[in-house]
Amino acid sequence: ATWKDDDSIDGVRFVALDSETTGLNPLTDRIITIGAVAVQGGDIVLGDSFEALLRVERNTAAVTVHGITRDETRGGVDEPEALRTFLEYLQDSVIVGHHIDHDISTLNAGYQRHWGFDLLNRSLDTMDLTLHLERSGAFADRARIREFTLDSLCELFGVIPHDRHTAAGDAFITAQVFLRLLRLASRHGRNQLGAICEPFAISSEA
Repeated sequence: ATWKDDDSIDGVRFVALDSETTGLNPLTDRIITIGAVAVQGGDIVLGDSFEALLRVERNTAAVTVHGITRDETRGGVDEPEALRTFLEYLQDSVIVGHHIDHDISTLNAGYQRHWGFDLLNRSLDTMDLTLHLERSGAFADRARIREFTLDSLCELFGVIPHDRHTAAGDAFITAQVFLRLLRLASRHGRNQLGAICEPFAISSEA
């Protein structure tokens, strides 16, 4: 309840978040790494970032994506410590990510497992914001967006996808894409938090 719909986006602390997990099921899979960086006042705040490596018990097929094996996590921290320190870092910030529901669901599964609560933070999916902006003609002077993946948005905005498929790398990439989306949103009348956090719904024709 900290941030209201009519709050100006310039004053909000956003946290661009990404996590790498052992799989796609939030209830049975576990987080391996968490990466996050703050965005506030139209800038990425590099000194306001978070990164954690968690110990995991087994290797899964997801290793082929993120490349982190069980042995490489031996120097990591236990899940409760990672979740606690991330919560201290996150505070009341608005969470930002591309297809962010998976990350939030996996974090919530961990918070439920250890303490019985879910995150209450507002969240914003860069996919939804991109679709809203496309609908309002924000990309009319750009090449047509054929896909709405993070890689496609990097190509659209000229963002170099450095350290792709690492939590810290993807969080920083997402923050760069988010800044560009915010500038477009502002030019198309979306200057308040509620307008950029609005979920995208596909309109049905009668």
